[in-house]
Amino acid sequence: MKNNATFVYSPELLTYKFNQHHPFNQKRLELTVDLLKSIQALSDEQIVPPRKASDDELQLIHDEDFIEAVKRAGRQELPMDRANNFGLGTEDTPIFPNMHEASSLIVGGTITAVDSVMEGKSDHALHLGGGLHHGFRGRASGFCIYNDCSIAIAYLRQKYNVRVLYIDTDAHHGDGVQWAFYDDPDVCTLSIHETGRYLFPGTGQVHERGTGQGYGFTFNIPLDAFTEDESWLHAYKTSVEKVVEYFQPDIIVSQNGADAHYYDPLTHLSASIKIYQEIPKLAHEIAHKYCDGKWIAVGGGGYDIWRVIPRAWSFIWLEMTNQRDKATGKLPEDWLEKWTAQSPVPLPTEWMDPVDLVPVIPRKKEIEEKNAQVVAMALKIIQNSKL
Repeated sequence: MKNNATFVYSPELLTYKFNQHHPFNQKRLELTVDLLKSIQALSDEQIVPPRKASDDELQLIHDEDFIEAVKRAGRQELPMDRANNFGLGTEDTPIFPNMHEASSLIVGGTITAVDSVMEGKSDHALHLGGGLHHGFRGRASGFCIYNDCSIAIAYLRQKYNVRVLYIDTDAHHGDGVQWAFYDDPDVCTLSIHETGRYLFPGTGQVHERGTGQGYGFTFNIPLDAFTEDESWLHAYKTSVEKVVEYFQPDIIVSQNGADAHYYDPLTHLSASIKIYQEIPKLAHEIAHKYCDGKWIAVGGGGYDIWRVIPRAWSFIWLEMTNQRDKATGKLPEDWLEKWTAQSPVPLPTEWMDPVDLVPVIPRKKEIEEKNAQVVAMALKIIQNSKL
């Protein structure tokens, strides 16, 4: 019997851990799962454990030499000068024990989500441990060793021969996924992110549109720093609705980095938790309208693991399973009591942020007008295709 949605998770996913002080902290998974269980929105029966990806699956995107380097690094057998050639041992991606095993489990989790949907076990699947969208064919980058997003898309293309729409709402441009499919007309990538003028990785400009047969299937919406909810949502809703109608995908893969929030310590956007209610809502709608419900969602960035991530990521699962009414008013007392002592910041007590969360920004109108122009420019190729 088909389930409405599959939740891919295991405590083993917390072994993807660079060091105690690194901003990428998978404890956010534990916090989110615990919040969902606290409101009785997630049961153990709905959770499917991830498996490790095979080397053959990793090689759908990554070079064999890179995979071997990751294995050796995790065994402390890779010289540092050699490691740096592969983007390992850097400030962003420090070497840690068993890093290959931890990274391949993340990839396997996203593939588990893919198979659950494509084999008809569920309409939707969520793997919050995934979303590592910066990894390249032969190099780790930006906290990402193996690129589970790219591997899952390549797996979808190879095994199921479907057209994939990849929607990335991380504040950092989804560069690794974009370049992996830049010339592929059967994969359309849409990234809505903070402009690279201020933020890693510095790519994701409007004029990056694909190449060869893939020209016209890459879309980038680089938003100005300090963008707030209304402008962010205008960019998201306008671009998603236009792109999905234009591309006509068979399946939606969404990357749900939650670092556009005002509290996030690594970015400069000024969104509130409101956008994280709306992001999965539209993804859910278009999945049913265009893809017979087929929707795979993964996590991604998000570095305020206490105040933002648990709420933001809970909304994805609540949307997938039609339990939105469980996220209103106060957060559950038992969850707050459990985690308050560990949190270095005061935890929010309600699902939504206060209306005065973001201070008044004098440039607000200018930012909104600039973002609207960027959206129009990014979507111009669609308009031209209809002429």
